[in-house]
Amino acid sequence: MQRIIALLLLIILSPLFILVSLLIFFEDGSPIFFKQKRIGINDTIFMMYKFRSMKNGTPDVSTHLLENPAKYLLKIGGLLRKFSLDELPNLIKIVKGDMVVVGPRPALYNQDDLMELRIKANVDKLKPGLTGWAQINGRDEISIEEKVTLE
Repeated sequence: MQRIIALLLLIILSPLFILVSLLIFFEDGSPIFFKQKRIGINDTIFMMYKFRSMKNGTPDVSTHLLENPAKYLLKIGGLLRKFSLDELPNLIKIVKGDMVVVGPRPALYNQDDLMELRIKANVDKLKPGLTGWAQINGRDEISIEEKVTLE
């Protein structure tokens, strides 16, 4: 059922996809999408896609590790992130069956501390989600221990 809903959302939101794609392209060229290795179900690596919110040439690290993240942000990037519109391409991953709507947010491939806690709590056995209970209840404002408990 989630896959059908995600497909319908992709169709309904296609004008928004086109608009965001054009805004990104005209500001900073291609690629439109940002892809990144993430950890999925059973500790497997998969590629996650987002609308690109950062400029070409931005170092491939978490935003919080950048010295001055604002200088790398596209004009539309702040809006995409604020409303989580950068996540919309993951509807494709839901249609494919790689993700679900609500589940643990896929960890970065180098978040060993988070994955260790998830394995202990069997959270690694769950499909990653477009959004998750931990994200809804604090996102980056809560500790990784709290995230795993909520997941």
